Amino acid sequence: MIDKEKSKGRGRPRAFDRDEALQKAQALFHAHGYEGVGVAALAEAMGINPPSLYAAFGNKAALYEEVLARYHCAAAPMRDLLAPGHDPAEALSTLLRKAAAIYAADPHAPGCLVLEGARGVDPEANCRARAVLDVSCTRMRDFVAITHPDKAQVVSDYMAAIMSGMSADARAGKTAAQILAVADMAGLAIRAMLGER
Repeated sequence: MIDKEKSKGRGRPRAFDRDEALQKAQALFHAHGYEGVGVAALAEAMGINPPSLYAAFGNKAALYEEVLARYHCAAAPMRDLLAPGHDPAEALSTLLRKAAAIYAADPHAPGCLVLEGARGVDPEANCRARAVLDVSCTRMRDFVAITHPDKAQVVSDYMAAIMSGMSADARAGKTAAQILAVADMAGLAIRAMLGER
């Protein structure tokens, strides 16, 4: 989708690519957190001026929500892995390994944007990140409930805690190998919880 921004002075409005703008905003939010990025810095990175940012996205919080949704769709293959018919222990173990790799992949944007946003101090941003996180937790719980209804909630809670810890470790500078080792250990615990060896 192409939006138009009025250029300063005369001439035709210059176009900006919305997806590219969201990608640049995502990089800033991921690197610095919601509170660490101002509207001026976002607008500059996105190649627009602040009034155009407000016109295109509403406000900083609405932009952040759109970035979170974009990240959530692309970050981890949860929908594919947690499809009915997949072995829950295997699927959740694979999800942990993929999350570990994603969290440690980019030293400029370590961890999980959603999990780190859910730790933020801004109430509106925190609420928006938590809403995305809740969708993921519900998806994990519902997936496990298909075969292990009595263990679905505790397994989902455990997964969320491990992923949150791995994200924090990535932000703290732990290596990909260290985070992957945690994912593998947690995978063993998942198998034990679900009665699989």
